[in-house]
Amino acid sequence: MTKGFKLTDYDFEFPDELIADKPCEPRDAAKLCVLDRRTGAVEHAAFRDLTKYLNPGDCLVVNRSRVLHARLVGKKPTGGKSELLLVREVEPGVWSAIASGVKAGVTVELPDGWTASIAHGTDGEWRCAFSGQDVLGYLERRGQPPLPPYILKRRKEQGRSPNEAPDAEDYQTVYAREQGSIAAPTAGLHFTPELLKALEAKGVQRAEVLLHVGPGTFRPVNSDDIRDHRMLPEWYRIGPEAIDAMREARAAGKRVVAVGTTATRSLETWAATGAAEGTSEIFITPAHSFKAIDAFITNFHLPRSTPLMLASAFAGRENLLTAYREAIEKKYRLYSYGDAMLIR
Repeated sequence: MTKGFKLTDYDFEFPDELIADKPCEPRDAAKLCVLDRRTGAVEHAAFRDLTKYLNPGDCLVVNRSRVLHARLVGKKPTGGKSELLLVREVEPGVWSAIASGVKAGVTVELPDGWTASIAHGTDGEWRCAFSGQDVLGYLERRGQPPLPPYILKRRKEQGRSPNEAPDAEDYQTVYAREQGSIAAPTAGLHFTPELLKALEAKGVQRAEVLLHVGPGTFRPVNSDDIRDHRMLPEWYRIGPEAIDAMREARAAGKRVVAVGTTATRSLETWAATGAAEGTSEIFITPAHSFKAIDAFITNFHLPRSTPLMLASAFAGRENLLTAYREAIEKKYRLYSYGDAMLIR
């Protein structure tokens, strides 16, 4: 099998203590690993030093999706606990969900007298018909943020609810606007209002796109040949203002710099299909030819994960894994609240 397409090509080891369960304070104090994908050269900086690496006229593209408080805890008629993680609205009052402790035909009792009737869905998800139609409003009142397990573990050890500060807001980007994701577009968690203002003052343009992060981003790759993996659809939209800003940057010889794998996937889907809105099922592997981006900012990802494969496709697998090994030696923190990488 061609190198770069085996699942084992994306293995690496790291100590568990490097998994970050809380963000840096301030956010832009996170470390930044800067990787030159042409030479493999690596530099080490702080995220706030991004002003040194982006140029006037560059277009920084961010994903403005906001994390839903999509986790609901209820009980079955037997009294047992059931958890629902709402993924997307199917129709008013009906949502697709990842669920535990349920089966078709069960009605889950929820706080405030709400119920959810469970039926089979697709792709391992369940169809939940709620007793009310304003599910988004209900989630704002009673839902919990879908924090990653290692963050939930820390909060449980502290005896704190997932809804309490600071994680309820820490797990949102400062530019999050439109609700719809079940996980944060985590590369953007490092930005602060001050850093965004500094970039703007330097002449770096900012464009906003939307991709609502769904379970497809985190779905494990189980096939030995990664080309057999299928991404689940995630809804995206790229407005005309963003398209104009990116085209203006390219026409001036400047770069389009995507913040995160979600922004990258939306842009590469648009470049491949011409559709500025729809569902993205693109799986970016070493076979991909990048058309929409010139650089991108990302976090340090799980072994064998699709975001790691995307970053590897852009940087070159050997370049990326070499940078990972160096970052791990320098005690970079990993995952959602961890440190960042600029691949240029």
